[in-house]
Amino acid sequence: MSPAGAAGGAGSAGGAGSAGGLTMVDPAGRVVPVNELPAPGGPPSVDLPTPHRALAVGAHPDDIEFGCGGTLAKWAAHGCEIHLLVLTDGAKGSWDPAQDPEALVAVRQEEQRRAAAILGSAAVTFLGLPDGELRNGIREQWEVCRVIRSVQPDVVLGHDPWRRYRLHPDHRNAGFVLTDALVAARDPHFFPEQELAPHRPDALLLWEADVVNHVETVEGHEGTKVTALLAHRSQHRSTMGIGDRPGGGDDGGHDGFRRRVLAQLVGHGDLAGVSAGESFHLLTDL
Repeated sequence: MSPAGAAGGAGSAGGAGSAGGLTMVDPAGRVVPVNELPAPGGPPSVDLPTPHRALAVGAHPDDIEFGCGGTLAKWAAHGCEIHLLVLTDGAKGSWDPAQDPEALVAVRQEEQRRAAAILGSAAVTFLGLPDGELRNGIREQWEVCRVIRSVQPDVVLGHDPWRRYRLHPDHRNAGFVLTDALVAARDPHFFPEQELAPHRPDALLLWEADVVNHVETVEGHEGTKVTALLAHRSQHRSTMGIGDRPGGGDDGGHDGFRRRVLAQLVGHGDLAGVSAGESFHLLTDL
């Protein structure tokens, strides 16, 4: 599901999210989604310096746009080199039982390339692992480690594997593959046959964070995030709730989806007192 459960679900064949969900009142009196309270000890930090190079790792095509599309668009606009890594082929991302999986894979890769270009990136790597079957194994860690060492990112972004009650196994395992691969990438005795220099990023940002301790301001880049998400046309019905209501209606179309995404960005920004944001758990001791 998306960070606040309001902008649809980022995944393969999961259902569309709703604007509802469990909420609670934070110490400042604001109503926020459960699991999106700031970490104890103070308000979240705001805005890392724009990195020279960033790598975002998602389980499926469209996960990255849901999780950090506004942040990547902002950084790209300020000169950051953006790289995307998509772990699975997205072959199960349809509610149509007659959908040909191989054809869907080709469609979703093209959609991902289009979305990446909208965000400001031409660099997309597809591992092509089977959708719904992602595991945190040595093979997967090897592949992600290789990409980290090749790209040499200053900041890495990915799924929070520790988010409670996460149902989709690919999202959990994508987070753990990434965190384990980061350990491997920094240490020369992991996978020396790669013949690549070890690399230790400066920061890791985990989206859909179980405990938020950092917010990136995305004011001015909200529209780019929405446009990049809408590039994933194959996911409009199953993931975004677009066109799934008989007779149409505003809430069943693009406008309703756009409003839900923008409302989510406002909610994340409220956690740090900014007008629009994307929330994360930030780790710098890598």
